[in-house]
Amino acid sequence: MKKITGTEKTFKQLLQNTKYSIHYYQREYAWQYKQVQELIDDLTDEFLNWYDPAHERKDVAQYGVYFMGSVVLAGRENAIIDGQQRLSSLSLLLIYLRRRLLGMGMTIATVDQMIFSESFGTASFNISVEDREPCLQALNDGKDFDPEGYGESVKNLYARYQDICDLFPEEIDDAALPYFADWLTEKVYFIEIVTETEQDAHKVFVSMNDRGLSLTSAEMLKGYLLSEVDDDKQREKLNDAWKAKMLALKELGKSEEEDCIKAWLRAKYAESIRENKKGATPEDFDLIGGSFHKWVRDEHARLGLNSSGEFERFIEEFCKFADIYIRLKHREWTFDKKQPYLFYNAALSFTLQSQLCLAPIRAEDLGETIDRKILLVSRFIDILIYTRAINYRSMDYSTIKYAMFQLTKRIRNLDVPELATQLGKEVADLGMSIENAWDDFRLNFYTKKYIRHMLARITDYVERGCDQPGHYLEYVAVKSKRPFEVEHIITDHFEWYQDEYGSREEFEATRNRPGNLLLLDKSTNASINDDRYPDKLLVYGSEKGNVLSAALVAASYQHNPRFLKFMGDTGFDFKAYDEFGREQIAERSELIGALVLSLWSPDFGQLAANGLAG
Repeated sequence: MKKITGTEKTFKQLLQNTKYSIHYYQREYAWQYKQVQELIDDLTDEFLNWYDPAHERKDVAQYGVYFMGSVVLAGRENAIIDGQQRLSSLSLLLIYLRRRLLGMGMTIATVDQMIFSESFGTASFNISVEDREPCLQALNDGKDFDPEGYGESVKNLYARYQDICDLFPEEIDDAALPYFADWLTEKVYFIEIVTETEQDAHKVFVSMNDRGLSLTSAEMLKGYLLSEVDDDKQREKLNDAWKAKMLALKELGKSEEEDCIKAWLRAKYAESIRENKKGATPEDFDLIGGSFHKWVRDEHARLGLNSSGEFERFIEEFCKFADIYIRLKHREWTFDKKQPYLFYNAALSFTLQSQLCLAPIRAEDLGETIDRKILLVSRFIDILIYTRAINYRSMDYSTIKYAMFQLTKRIRNLDVPELATQLGKEVADLGMSIENAWDDFRLNFYTKKYIRHMLARITDYVERGCDQPGHYLEYVAVKSKRPFEVEHIITDHFEWYQDEYGSREEFEATRNRPGNLLLLDKSTNASINDDRYPDKLLVYGSEKGNVLSAALVAASYQHNPRFLKFMGDTGFDFKAYDEFGREQIAERSELIGALVLSLWSPDFGQLAANGLAG
């Protein structure tokens, strides 16, 4: 191996006006929601530890630094051999910051020069991969982009950018954003490792990743717990049980074994969390998120670990909760009509579900009791998500983790009736409701994903109420030959309706009300996108529509006894409309609101009594 150079560099020094390539055989961008969430949370939490609204931007120079690890580069091509997942994700974050800053009427030259630079009169992205260019260009220009037909890397890049938009914390508002951009570019550090040849770069990569690997926190926790068990045979038995659970958790996906342990410890044992203020010290919740093996060892007395028997009990308890965690994950990924809310909440990226669901479960609980507790908690999360969304309250991790941890403690170890009562009180104590906010609820960039899922749930509910098969899974499927999207009943042609609306803003506000929205498959939606309402009715009432679109058509009320019976049984005031203006949109918005209230009104007593989802 020839000479290797390692240099400390800031993020700005690494990317500004510098071109990198990614070779075809390793160019897949594979990060998922969880990895981007961890990146955003780590960076923004560190920044907020230093930021003070009273500071001037020059004060950022005194903020602490954050180390992002190493980047391995090969040869004159500047080929990224190790680090492209982080650098690609950080480039998406830079694009997000650039769009936000432009919206504020600001530009920061450093940010622009880290995203793209010009050579011989041609501008191109600094991390250059040809098939990614159209996606990155659209995101950078703030334009729509359809990832269909592109490879997995492009689809992941597009999805992760949407995740960054959702995850970026409200605490970093417009006033703080330039400070964060300065800190990110100047105070985030890498070690750049450069080799003369690509072969040497791969040797460095292998040495860093395959040799002398440190034990994981899960492995160190196992070693500590087993070392405190006196009986050799019992220790061997517990070791086998632990290994079996670790193997099952690893089969779920990368780092699931550590995620399971964190969820269990936070759900059952953590008592404190760092306050949301500058200089606050890490507490139980935060320490468990890092080296949880050290936290268990330091807190062993508080955890009741004072004898061999107590350590045995602790390991056995973990094995039971690992089984429950595995069941939770499977139900988050595969729809189960007995536990539907787990799937609904996971589809909207609610990542604290496992922690909350484990909290009320006791080690001695049996199957039916466990299932009822999970059903109650997941139903509460379902109501919480839509109540906050309709009130335009953020659901990003950094915003809600403090409140969700406090809730975790309040529901810890409750029996089923107590849990139902407490969750009813939690809804009442939210300080907001769906009903009071409904008239102001509109489709926008933030609410789009919630409205899509809301319409899917409503349409499925009416379908099943009419004794038809429900199609919820088809409506929300991301990877589908027939993807569905939100359709505006009134087409975006203000000039057609300006006699009715005083301004473009008024037209847009009305057009984005829930009463003007449907779900249609993408190809059908595109085919009628520019049509007037009477022409759309022909499609709405056909096999290309669905039960909600058909309800706009007069013929749907003839010779349709199941639909009429559903209306009679429920009292929902469906109506057909020959024309669709402001008054009709308002009337239909009230109908959609009634359906929403029916689907998202608290029903904890009923669920506790019979254990069945509606």
